[in-house]
Amino acid sequence: MPASTAPQTAPEGAPAKSRGADTRALTQVLFAQLKEVPQGSPEHSRLRGALIEANLPLVRYAAARFRSRNEPMEDVVQVGTIGLINAIDRFDPDRGVQFPTFAMPTVVGEIKRYFRDNVRTVHVPRRLHELWVQVNSATEDLTTAFGRSPTTAEIAERLRITEEEVLTCIEAGRSYHATSLEAAQEGDGMPGLLDRLGYEDPELDGVEHRDLVRHLLVQLPEREQRILLLRYYNNLTQSQISAELGVSQMHVSRLLARSFARLRSANRIDA
Repeated sequence: MPASTAPQTAPEGAPAKSRGADTRALTQVLFAQLKEVPQGSPEHSRLRGALIEANLPLVRYAAARFRSRNEPMEDVVQVGTIGLINAIDRFDPDRGVQFPTFAMPTVVGEIKRYFRDNVRTVHVPRRLHELWVQVNSATEDLTTAFGRSPTTAEIAERLRITEEEVLTCIEAGRSYHATSLEAAQEGDGMPGLLDRLGYEDPELDGVEHRDLVRHLLVQLPEREQRILLLRYYNNLTQSQISAELGVSQMHVSRLLARSFARLRSANRIDA
């Protein structure tokens, strides 16, 4: 690349903002030159490699978001670099989008795909992982030799470890694959986990109605509220309510009818 067209990158000790601006400027120049050379030519390969190298800090930044996954950072960066290369090959500088903005979703998506497809769902200690590999290999060998699945004792004897260690390794091996919540439980004939997370409470249908009744009741005069509570929550008859309040049974009946009319009217308004 001619020296006159290549922006000088900031020195290592320069502020990150300055280095980022220089990287963006260099990236723009490289893409402009890449567009002018034939694809597959040595110059195209050289410019493409320069773009990859210039934008590796973007990959490291994206990979740092996955530090808590207990995977070697070199592996995560390598996977993210694949996403960077894909982004470089698909980027069109004429669309007016900054390359980091375009590339970041592709890099992060590639890393997430890696964790989804290749990484254990539960982190397993290295020693247990290595022992699991041996147990898996011994199981295959013994299956071939016996014409059947070996027992835990046979695997333990082959590897000169305890049966408890074999069982622990088999359990650890299951962390390599996530089981669907809808999958039936192997061997027990039980429904999938999703079907056993809970049950439909028949009382749930009444929650909304009870809340509505509570909302409407507070709009009634205090005496009418009390009459309704005595009638439908304490299960008193109209004559018992009249004796409780010191009014006639006919008056209690009229108050109940008026309360129902108000509740129906308020319900229509709220609806």
